[in-house]
Amino acid sequence: MTIQIVNQSNHALPSYESNASAGMDLRAQLDSAIVLEPFERTIVKTGLFIELPIGVEAQVRPRSGLAIKSGITVLNAPGTIDADYRGEIGVILINLSNEPFTINNGDRIAQLVIAKHETIHWKETDSLSDSDRGAGGFGSTGIK
Repeated sequence: MTIQIVNQSNHALPSYESNASAGMDLRAQLDSAIVLEPFERTIVKTGLFIELPIGVEAQVRPRSGLAIKSGITVLNAPGTIDADYRGEIGVILINLSNEPFTINNGDRIAQLVIAKHETIHWKETDSLSDSDRGAGGFGSTGIK
């Protein structure tokens, strides 16, 4: 799949780090560093603008290393970029640690996954078919 991209950052385009990678790292495009205080959230711009085909979304997801090492995650994970959005990609980051965290220009702050999706049409009904699980949810299948 080929996707149109405008790169107004001073960084290379996002790319896959290995043959089997699902996500590409997004980098912060900043004039100056941002200090994210504990439990503070902010939008970090990337300088990237994309044009997705209809039926495709871009998902902004946390980076596992930032999450486990520093408590930094994407607040609305996964963030969705719709096919008709033409604005700059911004990443909503939150610091869930007890320590300030500094984001510098060029830091890898999230990952971008491109995914196809379906557009559905609802069909109202008075009942649904039975299943083995039924209405059980929220841990009904246990933990072991």
